[in-house]
Amino acid sequence: MPSSNGTTVAVVARALEKYADVAGGLMPLLHEVQANIGFIPKERVADIARGMGLSRAEVHGVISFYHDFHDQPLGEKTIHLCRAEACQAMGSRALETHVKTRLGINYGETTPDGRFSLEAVYCLGNCACPPSIRVGDEIHARVDAKRFDELLDGIRA
Repeated sequence: MPSSNGTTVAVVARALEKYADVAGGLMPLLHEVQANIGFIPKERVADIARGMGLSRAEVHGVISFYHDFHDQPLGEKTIHLCRAEACQAMGSRALETHVKTRLGINYGETTPDGRFSLEAVYCLGNCACPPSIRVGDEIHARVDAKRFDELLDGIRA
C-alpha cells in the first residue's frame, strides 16, 4: 500500500486524468484510488473535489455514505459481523460484544497492531446458518464466542 504523500498525490492525479471528464466519474475514481492506496486519504479529498468540479462536502458525503470506502487504512484482515435479523435472532448481539471486547475495538476501527479492522454488515447471504461473519473473503457460519476465538487464534498463528 503506498504511504508517501507524493505517491498518494500521483495516484489521485492519474485517477483524475482518467475520470475528470466522465459523467458520473466520481465513484469509479474513488474505487480506483482506494484500490491503489488502500483507502481514500482525507488530505486528497480537496484535490479530488477540485479535479471533479465538486465541493469537498460532496466528495466527503460520497465517501462517508458508502461503506466500501474508507478514509483511513484498514487492518490486514477485515472482520465483517452480520447484524441482519436472522443473525440477531441467533445470538449475533452477544457475539458482537465478545468480538469488540476480544479485539479491543469498535466498528470502523482497527486494532493497534494493524492486524484487524471491524465492520458491521447487514447481510452476508448466509441466513440459514446464523450468526455469520466474514474474515477477508471467507464466510464463517454459526459463529459463537468460542468459534470466533478459534478463528482468531488460527489467523494469528
